[in-house]
Amino acid sequence: MEAQQAQGLLETQPLHETDEETVTDIDFTSMISEEEREELKIELAKLEDEISTLRQVLAAKEKHLAEIKQKLGINLMNELKQNFSKSWHDMQTTSAYKKTHDTLSHAGQKATAAISNVGTAISKKFGDMRNSPTFKSFEEKVETTVSSLKTKVGGTSHSGGSFEEVLSSTAHASAQGSTTGTPLPENEEELQC
Repeated sequence: MEAQQAQGLLETQPLHETDEETVTDIDFTSMISEEEREELKIELAKLEDEISTLRQVLAAKEKHLAEIKQKLGINLMNELKQNFSKSWHDMQTTSAYKKTHDTLSHAGQKATAAISNVGTAISKKFGDMRNSPTFKSFEEKVETTVSSLKTKVGGTSHSGGSFEEVLSSTAHASAQGSTTGTPLPENEEELQC
């Protein structure tokens, strides 16, 4: 039963705004003696004087600081740069920054290795594709088509030549055709006639 009474005395609810107003409306002056009141007034006056003196001392120190900075050529921009540099250095020396830097560096190395592996795989696939029967068949068809075009244009046929040789000879035949006075078509419309 005593626990319930003690619980009732200790309220666990937070103060509401109306409760705070009630507390500020209480007149504490009736609770202290006249002698204590005088002592508090004297202490209040002393504190106000000390605060005023400290403000004056602080203002004088700030003025002296500004004069020294001016003599040293330190301006606001230089101070901001110095503060930023110091903050950046402090941040880089934290363990969290170091761990993050190491993790990102490791991830970058892994990504570079993965991209390199993908590039190698693609190169290998292109190499395999060029050696495949399908590509060889396509290359032969292109060579045959180029040879037949070359024959129609008026050049001699090089059967069995490589793709590069056929292209080279076709370019040579085109150059000869333009020097002999036979105009070559300049665009697709002329070619289709």
